[in-house]
Formats: sequence, structure tokens, C-alpha cells
Amino acid sequence: MTTPMLAGDRGLTAAEVAERVQAGAVNEAKRHTSRPFSAILRANLFTPLNAVIGVLAVIAVTFGGWKQGLFAGVIIANILIGTIQELRAKRTLDKLSLMNQANAKVLRDGEVQEVPPNRIVRDDLVFVEPGDRVVVDGPVVESRNLEIDESLLTGEADPVAKAPGDEVRSGSFAVAGTGLFRAEHIGADSYAAKLVEEASKFTLARSELREGINRFIKLINWLIVPIALLLIVSQAADAQNWREIIVSTVAGIVPMIPEGLVLLTSVAFAVGVVRLGARKCLVQELPAIEGLARTDVLCLDKTGTLTEGGMDVDEIRPIEGADADGVFEALAALAAADDSPNPTMQAVEAHLAEREVGDPRWRVIDVMPFSSARKWSGTRFTDHGTWLLGAPDVLLESGDPVAMDADVLAAQGLRVLALVTAESASTTGGVTGVKAQALVILRQRLRSTAAATLAYFKEQGVAVKIISGDSPAAVGAVAAQLGVEGAADTVDARRLPEDPEELADLLERATIFGRVKPHQKQMFVRALQSRGHTVAMTGDGVNDVLALKDADLGIAMGSGSAAARSVAQVVLLDDEFATLPHVVAEGRRVLGNIGRVSNLFLTKTVYAIALALFIAVGASIAWIAGGEPLPYPFLPIHQSLINLFTIGLPAFFLALAPTFDRARPGFVKRVLKFAIPAGICCAVPTFAVYLAALAHDGYESDLPQTTAAITLFSLALVALAIVAKPYTWWKGLLVGVCAGAFVLVLAVPPFARFYELELPGVWNTTAAAIAVGCGVAALLFWLVVRPKHLRD
Repeated sequence: MTTPMLAGDRGLTAAEVAERVQAGAVNEAKRHTSRPFSAILRANLFTPLNAVIGVLAVIAVTFGGWKQGLFAGVIIANILIGTIQELRAKRTLDKLSLMNQANAKVLRDGEVQEVPPNRIVRDDLVFVEPGDRVVVDGPVVESRNLEIDESLLTGEADPVAKAPGDEVRSGSFAVAGTGLFRAEHIGADSYAAKLVEEASKFTLARSELREGINRFIKLINWLIVPIALLLIVSQAADAQNWREIIVSTVAGIVPMIPEGLVLLTSVAFAVGVVRLGARKCLVQELPAIEGLARTDVLCLDKTGTLTEGGMDVDEIRPIEGADADGVFEALAALAAADDSPNPTMQAVEAHLAEREVGDPRWRVIDVMPFSSARKWSGTRFTDHGTWLLGAPDVLLESGDPVAMDADVLAAQGLRVLALVTAESASTTGGVTGVKAQALVILRQRLRSTAAATLAYFKEQGVAVKIISGDSPAAVGAVAAQLGVEGAADTVDARRLPEDPEELADLLERATIFGRVKPHQKQMFVRALQSRGHTVAMTGDGVNDVLALKDADLGIAMGSGSAAARSVAQVVLLDDEFATLPHVVAEGRRVLGNIGRVSNLFLTKTVYAIALALFIAVGASIAWIAGGEPLPYPFLPIHQSLINLFTIGLPAFFLALAPTFDRARPGFVKRVLKFAIPAGICCAVPTFAVYLAALAHDGYESDLPQTTAAITLFSLALVALAIVAKPYTWWKGLLVGVCAGAFVLVLAVPPFARFYELELPGVWNTTAAAIAVGCGVAALLFWLVVRPKHLRD
């Protein structure tokens, strides 16, 4: 890299830097890639659900003894498991974020040094080149055709040329040229603290999964209060047994609360972060795990994604009649004048070095840096005129024989650039008087895993759109080598329809797009989203930033520009495109498994609410009729036992199990369609058999409670077996162990006495079996026979 120099200015000295550090004039805008330990502990300890369960536990222990408060163990489990898993995720995020952090370049003591952004001090001279983020604010002091993209600040897509004295602000990024600016507004005074760092913040926001669960929680909170009051009032009629009534009322309220659902969702996300971190995949926003699982369109930038970052010069072919020595000298002069060579120019430099072609030291008047919007770069020399290097179909007329030769080469999967002379050229006024001098032919390196990864997405029903700034023929040739359907039917983005609807129609049909400009990539994303698609976008360059930011999921390559990495939700630190299927699998694991455990928790909530209503209404009728009070059928310890073996233990294993189910929209509706009928099918038979057992065994016996507990446990276990599909050996073992544990409690007298149950007789067993059979039949009838529009 050429060291930028100002006449008489060598930047700050080491002593001046030390003075500013001592004075605190440092860019201490901290990176919040994860929450601190104190915030993690608070988030897991002080939750509304923990508070409600804690209060109910105190009441149960006070009036019913210590074992009636065992259900409060879920609070301890929530705190420990949630905190431990999030700390694991925090360590992973912090480690990977450090790897992903891009250093800034500052001019000190006449040399460009790389320092972390938080070590920039006030008055530092910051050097920027294409792809660099601007991390502090200040005036430009030197510009070599510096162009800054401020679209993330202003929404304006066109780059802004910066001259000495112009202000640059953090949150923008360099797209062309190089420059120096003085750091004036640093730390909390700069935009970086609010915009750039926000891109890497640890967050659980904007997740359909979590939003759906929060909707459940809000709905349940509205229902619990009136139903609990109704249950309390109905039970208050039995004033003589007021202590037992308080305890049984707590038992009616506790199962309405889906206490473990939020925990398991957070744990599933956190474990996903750790698993993907092992594959060098940085998830900068946790819902990104969920996002790719929902994606149905994946937009791929060819360079850096399907191909490896570097490339090799295959041949430099002078045009017939051109001076071959002059061509190589011109290329060497262009390379020497380029302060920040892109991968193409780096490949040219390496080829010239192999041929031992040195810098001819042509005197430079003006340098026009490469821009992805212009598709060319160039230099105006004192004695050798203006030379440009860029896309043949941009610099040459369509009928030019040289342009036609370039198309033929591009169709073979080669990347072709034209070296031309021009009478005049400028970054704003265009190019005139072009004369072709040579073709520079480069060979791109296809990723060895790209074909298999594309085949995976095809199998999974994810449509792939390959978009690139290269010529359509070159993009199509690469796609054909990778086995992409529609590779022969390429689209030139310079002739795209302007109407958004027509553009969306074209995107639905076509797969390969060439000569795509940066703002068009953004248009592609928005057009696809307008048709209801969930769009993921991959990229590595500054020309991908706008599309990455607007996509539902932005995926950047670790070796890409700092600007691209800062706005993406997922960064592939090792540039391995083949990691994406693992991200999909992790997302599907989270979505599928949380959907399963949500079915279990909401089924429990529904049957608890239904039983409370049935008991309240029944007790009210009994009171009006002058009959005996109708007590709630369970004690808190009964609920603890049932919940442990039908929800708590199995839900934990199901939430972390592998799954290959495709993500589907409508999470809330899908869960409610199962939980409501399943909960009712558990509650009605349980209530019915409880009434029958009370009539048979009397109110003083424990058998009615035992019979109801057996019925409810058996029906909840059937719901678990249905939710656990597809079946594997370990799921069958899990259901079997849970069933066996409950039977063991009933069969072993010490356990039965502890849980205040007793071994049922023939009548009670038969009644429970009949009730369970009716409940299972009703549930299966609903799942199999219900109208098609009510199915998943």
C-alpha cells in the first residue's frame, strides 16, 4: 500500500498520541457484541414469570408445607440453565467478534499504522481506501479521488466525492479513491457509537418465533387473572378447609403459566450461536439463525461467494497492431499509480512481476479509481495520454470486434477486461475517443464446495439468484460450471425494466444477472420482498452493502470489506460458502423444536385454564344447589410431578434435538391449532373422571385425585408422543422413561406417600382407561378428520 503523505504533515507523534490517551481523548465507543454478565443475570433472574411463580411458591409453602412448593424449582432451573447457556454464547460471540473486528489505519510519525478503532485519538489522521468504514467524524485533509457512500446515513445511493475540507461521518464507507481525514468527533460524540457499532450488537429482536411466544405470554396474562379470581371465589365456599383451598387454588394457577417456554427459546438460540461459532460463523444478531431457515430466495454475489477471492491472469493479449511492450508498460504504470489495488489489479501486478515488468515511472496527472458503478479505472499521464482498464462492454461499442472477442472468452467462464486509451475521461463526464489496446484475461477460482451447496439449496426448495457486476456471459458460464439451471438464459441488468412490478416478474422467472450495479442489487431485494419472499443476500464488497442491509438476512464473507461485514447479520469468517447449509439446519432445528415444545407448554396452559373453569363452574353450581363444595382435583405437588414427566424433562431434550423440517410461516396459528384441541381433550376427560371418582370414592379419599392425575398424565403423555414426531429410537425411549417414572411413583409406597397419591383399584384404573381412550379418540379424530383449511 502506498503511504499517503501530506506536505509537512507526518501525523501525530508517539508522544502526542500518549498525551491524548492520558487526557482520555480516545475513541472509546465500545463494541456491545454481547450483554455483560450483570445484564445476563438480571435478564434471567428478574422476569415476570419468575416473580409470579415465586409468590405462588411462598403461598403454597406457607399453607401446605415445603413439598407443595417444589414447583418453584423451575425458577432455579430457569436461572441456572439460561445464564449458563447465554454465557457460553457470550464467550463465543466475543471471541468471533474480535476476529471480525476491522482495524483502522492512521498516519503516525509519517507511517500508516493499523490500530483498533477504539485506539484512535483526537486529531489522528485516518487513512481510508475502498471498503473501509469511516469510524469517527472529521474533515478531509487529503483526497485522491476519494468517494464516500453515505447511503446508510442519508438514504442517497450515489457516492459523494470528497475534497479537502469536506466532512466525513462515521456510518459511511469509502467506495473509490483514497484519502486522509482528521479525527475530530470521537467516542460518544461520533455517529459510530450509534450506527456502526449497532450493526454488531447482541440482540434477540425481530424474531417471528420470539414475537409469537410473547403474544402467547400476553394472552395468557390476560386470561390468568380473571380465571384465577373465579377459581378463588368458587373455592371460598368451603370456609372450613381454607388452608387446603388456598393450596389447591395455587395448584390450579401454576400450570397456566408456560414457565419454561421462554427459557427454552433462549437456550435454543444460544446453543445455535455456539454450534455455528464452532464453524467460524459469527451470528451478529441471534434471529439470523431463524432467518435463513425461513429464506426461500437466496441472492448470491458471484465474486467472493461462488468464486474464491483471488484470481489469476491467464493471458494479456495485445490487439493486432498495438505496441506489445507499450501495453505491458501501461499496465505497470496503472498498477503503480493505484493506491489501493483491488483483487483484479493485484492479479495484474503479480503477473507483471512474474514477467519482470517493472514500473516505467510515467508521470501521473490524475488517477481515476475503480468504481463498481463505472466498471473501470484509469490514469491520465503527462506524456503518455489517458489509459483505462475496465469492462469491455462498458468501454467499447457493442459492434467492436474486440468487444465481440471478449464476449466469446467470457462465455468460457473467463473474466475479461479491456485496456484502452482515451482522448478524455473523467469520473463524472464519461469517456470519449476510446481505442482498444489489449485484453486482460483472468481465470477465476471456483469454490470447490459451491456446486454441492447450490445443489443443497435446490433440494430444499430455496430459489437461487446469481447477481454480479461481471458480464452476463461470464456469470452464466460460471453458473453453468456449477450446474445451475437457467445458466444459458442470462439477463443484462443495463436493460432491466424500470417498473417495479415488471422487475419483480422478471426476477421470478430469471436466475442469472450480469452487469448489476450496487443500487440495482438493492432493487432486486426489494422487488423480491414485494412478492412475499424472505430474501437472504450474500456479498463481500462495498457494492453489496445496500443490498445486505435491506435483505431479510445479510451474509458477508470474513475477508470482505469492513463495510459489508458491519451491516450483515451473519459473517462467514473463513469465507466458506459451504457453511450456509449448516446455518439453515441450525435455524430449522431452532424453529422446529421450539414449535414442538410450544405445543407442549400451550397444551398445558389450555388444559389448566379449562380445568379451572370447569371446577369454578361446578363449584358454583354445587354451592347454589346446596351440595358439597367441589375442590380442585390437584395439589401443587401433583402438578409438579405431571409437568416434570410430560413437559419439563422431554421439552428440554426436544428443544435441542436435530431436525430437518422446513420452516413454515404462521407459527402462532399452527401452535394454537394443536394446543387448544389437545388441551381440551386433556381437560374434559380428566374433569369427567374426577367427578365420577368423587361420586364413587367420596370426598375424603385420595383416589379421586389419583384417578384424575393418572388420566391427565396419560393424555398429556399422548400429546407428547404426537408432538415428538418424526419418531426415532431416543424419542421412543424418552416417552417410555417418562411413563415408567410415573408408574414407579404410583407403585412404590414411599414415593406415592410423598406425592400424596395411592395405587388405584380396579374401578379407578378402568375409569381412567375409559377416560383416556375417549380423550385420545377425540384428539386423533381432530387431527385426522378436521377440515383441510384448519390443518397445518
